[in-house]
Amino acid sequence: MPRFPTEPYSKSLSRRLRRSMTDEELRLWWFLRNQTPVKWRRQEPIGRFIVDFVCYERRLIVEVDGHQHADNAYDRRRDAWLVGRGFEVVRFSNGEVNHEIDAVVDSIALTLDARSPG
Repeated sequence: MPRFPTEPYSKSLSRRLRRSMTDEELRLWWFLRNQTPVKWRRQEPIGRFIVDFVCYERRLIVEVDGHQHADNAYDRRRDAWLVGRGFEVVRFSNGEVNHEIDAVVDSIALTLDARSPG
């Protein structure tokens, strides 16, 4: 799968982020690894950004956001850059992951199906 050039600090930062994932990210990571038929990477650098979860096969990025991401201009620019490179970005709040995990996983599964290759 083609990779994008990353900033020099991105690899070490992504390793640190993998070691310090939030409870919500850890919870969703378990479901992504065990309940979906595709390979996921977590805290993955893409260009100058680090995304929470990415499935390169389906070009799908999943973000788990706290309240600081509500209506955030930086996130809109970041998402536009990623979409411009062929990714779809879906976002879920911490509350959704904590209280509606089945609906979150179902939504991801539907998006994966819609982005099925060939």
